[in-house]
Amino acid sequence: MSVRATEISDILRSQIENFGQQLTVTNVGTVVEVGDGIATVYGLSQVQASELVEFENGVRGLALNLSEDSVGIVIMGDYTGIEEGQTVRSTGEIASVPVGDALIGRVVNALGQPLDGKGPIVTDKTRFIERIAPGVIERKNVDTPLQTGIKAVDAMIPIGRGQRELIIGDRQTGKSAVAIDTIINQKNSGVICIYVAIGQKQSQIRQVQRVLEENGAMDNTIIVAASASDPAALQYIAPFAGCAMGEEFMETGRDALIVYDDLSKHAWAYRQVSLLLRRPPGREAYPGDVFYLHSRLLERAAQLSDERGGGSLTALPFIETQANDVSAYIPTNVISITDGQIFLEADLFNAGIRPAINVGISVSRVGGDAQIKAMKSVAGRMKLDLAQFRDLAAFAQFGSDLDPATRAQLDRGLRVQEVLKQPQYSPLPVEEQVAIIYLVNNGIIDTVPVERIGEFQRGYIEYLHTNHPQVLDTIRESRALSDEATAALTAGAREYMQTVGFAK
Repeated sequence: MSVRATEISDILRSQIENFGQQLTVTNVGTVVEVGDGIATVYGLSQVQASELVEFENGVRGLALNLSEDSVGIVIMGDYTGIEEGQTVRSTGEIASVPVGDALIGRVVNALGQPLDGKGPIVTDKTRFIERIAPGVIERKNVDTPLQTGIKAVDAMIPIGRGQRELIIGDRQTGKSAVAIDTIINQKNSGVICIYVAIGQKQSQIRQVQRVLEENGAMDNTIIVAASASDPAALQYIAPFAGCAMGEEFMETGRDALIVYDDLSKHAWAYRQVSLLLRRPPGREAYPGDVFYLHSRLLERAAQLSDERGGGSLTALPFIETQANDVSAYIPTNVISITDGQIFLEADLFNAGIRPAINVGISVSRVGGDAQIKAMKSVAGRMKLDLAQFRDLAAFAQFGSDLDPATRAQLDRGLRVQEVLKQPQYSPLPVEEQVAIIYLVNNGIIDTVPVERIGEFQRGYIEYLHTNHPQVLDTIRESRALSDEATAALTAGAREYMQTVGFAK
């Protein structure tokens, strides 16, 4: 078979004319140094701050240090398979997480990937983990209570929707218990809760999940877990990821509560990452921007104006102190950023006063604006009276002869202290709190022995529900305490004491 020269030239001409080349431009770099979860990469000239990059073995990293001739990348996964000379590819994606209702009831990691074995999270919405906080004009006053169900908090250190209230204290003083009780109390309030666990043991995170499930609170809660075994990079981005999930609810006009447990470990993780990136260390080896780290996170909690939908994001950050030292570097930083603090003291905890709140240095800068009228009317002077009682009790132990006025103040203070004790995982509705606090503040239960106050509380509330349910309904619906309601509460208490025989 002979081939003519004209056929060959036609074929070549058609090939040249129809030649099409698709170019794919990818920004790549080369690993120069790797170790301890940090990679230094040469190249990646077009990479952006907080952009995700991908290594040859599929592990992702976060670009943090953008130098003139290299990029410092935090590796978010197993870095043992990454070696010098390997290529790194930019993805063009700024770090983001999935958001929306599909996450409710799930346990996810800091990247929004499921950890609970319940299948993939189906949502097409994502949000950048880093975002500028709403401005002053976009916000409105914090004036709606976020009921924690804890008498000591709702009465003396009230929290409002959109507030940032710090929970601070030594380890094992009941900080997590306060937050978990608050989450449990939101199960019928419409508030979506996000619990961010930073640097905790996996068994501890699992226990929190189990408690929430047992109390029916997991149905409106998201757990974001960055455990102690996770890389420091995931512990660093976990609270920002949780905040992005909460912002989605806030900006769609809903109310959300986010708990950061805890920001001390977050600061430790950021210090580790920063030192490995060779950023200049400052006080206690923390980088110079550790204040900005927490302020840009906590400022994203807000009560949005009606024009922006009126949603809210309330933040409860935790800080762990050493030997009750609230004047250390990180505690003072976060105290200055937040709208108040609840200080839990080890001595009170060990004395059996739980929640172990030191009312002397605990404060809510929102105050009575975050209380219903009924609670404001019964708990007005309670914080001051309790602080004075604890000072008085400290002096009274040195003297045996006390005048009648001092003795009466001590007796009343002991009863208030007993009333504010509350078992874990048993938050109370606000109307029940008002009923109990009204009785103790007005001396109606002064005849009940101090050691039987807890027994009296439980029995009295059951008695009200059985014999005077309309009183509690009226307080809950009107949010105020009328003369008729106070008379009914007093009458109910006297009837119950006569029935059961509470007397000195």
